[in-house]
Formats: sequence, structure tokens, C-alpha cells
Amino acid sequence: MGGVYIVKGSDPILRDRELALLIENLVGSDDRTLCVEEHTVPGKAAAANDDEAPTEDVSGAAPIVTAIVNAAQSPPFMTAKRIVIVREYEALPADACTPIVAVLGDLLDTTDLVFVTGAGGRVVKSLADALKDANVRGATAEKLTDVLQRELDRAGLTMKAEAARTVMEHLGEDAGRLGGLVDLWESTFGAGYRLELDDVTPYLNDAGAVKPYELTNRIEEGDVAGSLEILNRLMTVTSAMQPKPMHPLQVLGILSGRYRKLARLDRDTVQTVDHAHQLWGGKSSYPAKKALEAARALGADGFTRVFDELHQADVRLKGASAIPENAVLEIAVARLANLHRGGARSGSAPRSRGAARR
Repeated sequence: MGGVYIVKGSDPILRDRELALLIENLVGSDDRTLCVEEHTVPGKAAAANDDEAPTEDVSGAAPIVTAIVNAAQSPPFMTAKRIVIVREYEALPADACTPIVAVLGDLLDTTDLVFVTGAGGRVVKSLADALKDANVRGATAEKLTDVLQRELDRAGLTMKAEAARTVMEHLGEDAGRLGGLVDLWESTFGAGYRLELDDVTPYLNDAGAVKPYELTNRIEEGDVAGSLEILNRLMTVTSAMQPKPMHPLQVLGILSGRYRKLARLDRDTVQTVDHAHQLWGGKSSYPAKKALEAARALGADGFTRVFDELHQADVRLKGASAIPENAVLEIAVARLANLHRGGARSGSAPRSRGAARR
């Protein structure tokens, strides 16, 4: 019986890389153009907007299912096997899965079926049951550290801790770039090499995308320069996981939500980490502990100034100032970080209202 595979991955670049490695292994010495056939299941929304899609089949999956089944049941031509790739298989509706489930139960020895995840969604139960013993490649969630180690192992390279930290800080959440970088390092230094900081830094180029919590972390650490760096990356850098830069109002919304949640901990009744954890939520108490420390460091006066800063930034972003949007956020973020660095309790004089509204 042929092989059945599932290729997963939330990052499309990592997912396609995993697929390419699998197909390369399955093809072997055969001619890829003769033995690989690829099909993509159309999404329901796309098919519904297609004027040529049959009205009795809104999903538009019937022709694709027929093609997949025919390919899977056909013997190879001039090759040892036939490899059938099915992309976006989560979009298959229940009434279209029966023929594919039947094929999976009686697959030709010369056929390999490879199912590739797409935008997500629940797989029809009958198909999910038929695929429960499939060989799974990739992962739904990709941690940068795990991807780095996996790629280094594949290339036969090792990396010193300082170099690894620099790579991860620079790439942020853009794990999809690691495969190409490691390939480049392998071709430059050769398998068996131990990469040092000076070896990797010339190849890093542009900084990668980051998660929004990196911004609030840096602000609450009182790190002005680090906060501004993360802010710039949020509003300028794109990746496979973040196809568009964040709009300043999105960033402001994240900051406002964070401080509204922090303010819940700024009351006399919250005395312990356990109580803070009950209010904060989450599985671990560590985020609540850090949040409680941040709330106590700000105090009532600090929160007053924080929300004043956020209000002024909101007014400016909505047209009350000629200051560029990015600059508005930079000013607000720098002032917030300064408050966490000690300004809220230092007795420093607040800025003038006239200056804030210029």
C-alpha cells in the first residue's frame, strides 16, 4: 500500500519547506515532472464568488475530488510511483469526502498521497478518521528555537549560545527565514562547523517581525530604546505570519488594552500573586506576578499619567495634530517606558498641556 502523509505548519514558508523536503525524499531518482501531481481544494467563499461554479455545489470541490481520486487510482507513467499532493484539504465538505476516504482504504502500492494544511478549519470527521495513521510532518505551532535547532541538525551545523541569541532576537517571529539562512551558512562554512557570532551577523540583513507582547514587555522594563526598536518593527516589518505592518491605531489599541488590564491590579485588595492570578487569568501565575509588579511600580498617579498619554496619542492620531502618526506613537511609547523606569514615583513634573496639544 502506498504512503499517506500530512504536512502541517502555521508558517507557510516553513510548511512549504517541509513539503519540499518530503517530496524530494519521495521522488528520489524519478522525474518530478512525471510523478508529482498537485491539487488545491477551493475555499467555500472563493467558489461561491465564482460565476462558473455549479449552484448545486457551492464549495466547488466536486471537480477537484474527481481529479484527486483519478490521480490516486492511476498507475504511474514512466516512473516508479505517483505522488498526489492535496492542498487546503480542510476545505473539503462532508458530502465530497466519501470517494477520497474510499481511496485511502485501498491505495495503490505505487501511489503516495500528501495532504497539506492551509488556512485551517475543522477537517470532516470521516476524513480525519481515515487520516489518523498518516505520517505527519511539520508542526501547527513553530517556535523559533525549535526551528533553528531542527535546521541546524539537518545541515550538520552547531551554533554557540551568543550567536543563537542574536539570531533569534533579530528574526523575532519570522521563523520562515531560518531555512534559507542555515542553507547559506552550510554552503559557506560546511557541515560540522560551529557557528560563532561573527559568522552569522553578516547574513542577518533586515530584522524580522515580532509579537506585540514584546513591545509591552520592553515598556514595562523601562527600556526606552528597546521599546522604540520593537515599535518600529511592528509598524514596518512584514513576514509570512504578519503580511501587513501594524497601523498606529492597532498598536495604540494593544497598549490601551494592556493598561486597562493592569489597572485592575492597582487596588488595595490585591495583595498577593495568587489573588492577582485569579484576576489576571491564565495557566501560569508568572504573567500575573509580572503584571502585579508593573502595576505597583506605577501606582495611582502613574496610571493617571499613562491614560492621559494614551488619550493624547489617540486624539493626535485622529487628526488633532500635524505630528506624523509614527512619531505620535514613538513619543507615547518613550514616555510610557520612562514612567516604568521610575518617573511615575519620582515626582518629576508632568509635561505641559499646551505642549501635548500642539
